Amino acid sequence: MADTGSGDLLKLPLNELHEAAKARFGGFAGWNMPITYPLGVLKEHLHTREKAGLFDISHMKLIEVSGGEAAKALARACPFDPEALALGQSKYTFLLNEKAGISDDVIVTRVAETRFIVVANAGNAAADVAHLSAVAAEFNCVVDPLDRVLFALQGPAAEAALTEAGLDLSHLTFMQGVEPKTGWFATRSGYTGEDGFEIAMPIPEAREFADKLLANENVAWVGLAARDSLRLEAGLCLHGNDITPDTNPVEAGLMWAIAKPLRETGTFIGADALRAAISQGAARKRVGLKPEGRAPVRDGTPLIDADGKTVGEVTSGGFGPSVGHPVAMGYVDTEPAQPATEVFAEVRGNRVRLAVHPLPFTPHRYRKG
Repeated sequence: MADTGSGDLLKLPLNELHEAAKARFGGFAGWNMPITYPLGVLKEHLHTREKAGLFDISHMKLIEVSGGEAAKALARACPFDPEALALGQSKYTFLLNEKAGISDDVIVTRVAETRFIVVANAGNAAADVAHLSAVAAEFNCVVDPLDRVLFALQGPAAEAALTEAGLDLSHLTFMQGVEPKTGWFATRSGYTGEDGFEIAMPIPEAREFADKLLANENVAWVGLAARDSLRLEAGLCLHGNDITPDTNPVEAGLMWAIAKPLRETGTFIGADALRAAISQGAARKRVGLKPEGRAPVRDGTPLIDADGKTVGEVTSGGFGPSVGHPVAMGYVDTEPAQPATEVFAEVRGNRVRLAVHPLPFTPHRYRKG
């Protein structure tokens, strides 16, 4: 979970609500974000797994792409087929650069015949809007960034809590979306590995809705620290760490998100470079890593083999409260990147053994119908 450091940070629309909830704040992707609440990161993490965690993720950006050629524009920008999406269906995909590097990973939902909602990561939002606008200039469509409050409600009690708050989304299954009210947008998705929802709404309506959710005893505010440990246990990538503009989907292990016909014949940005990467094969692979002992191994830590040769790097690392041991992800040279293979890291002068571990560390519990 990279920190942007000091400087002028943007504030969430509901910043005062988080201050009243006694959040501890920190900088992330240019925003002053709630990192933890009085419950604490360990209990916030476990509360999400057992009940329902409420996250304010309004730092992320909703972008509407609409018009007669909206699907064609998105097909140029991303390696997927927007025309194949049913109404109300969501798709995890990427904005690739010409070298097939991942400029951002996004979720696109078809909300009408010629209208799509793209959810982009906070640190890339401005660049994504500019990139999509440049692509759209060649097509009959419009790109509109939307100002919304965006909540994620995650965990086994999420559906019931939403219904009690007056928003019944029980008909949705994983990776489906809907516009339940004017100006609102919701998907059954998330970043924790749990069943849950992401709900966007106009800023003036957000405080009342948050109060309704928090009136449920199963719902508690959860901050960015637990969001990071939850997604890491779930084996989900953090852009800027596990995937970057210098990482392609082949080595990232994300080719499942690109349909085979598109790999072969697609004309999206970066298509030729991606085909070359597929043909050459990955020199390194993204893997799960289980450190020995109790000490986490953090991002940026080099990985070495038994002979001291550098064979990779940790890109995300921390402690997994649900599994009871440290968890990490990183890139390892293809040859040693097999389950149960051991690599090593130097942590505070000590050599720590890490085993290559299957992802995810905790099973996904998405509602798939």
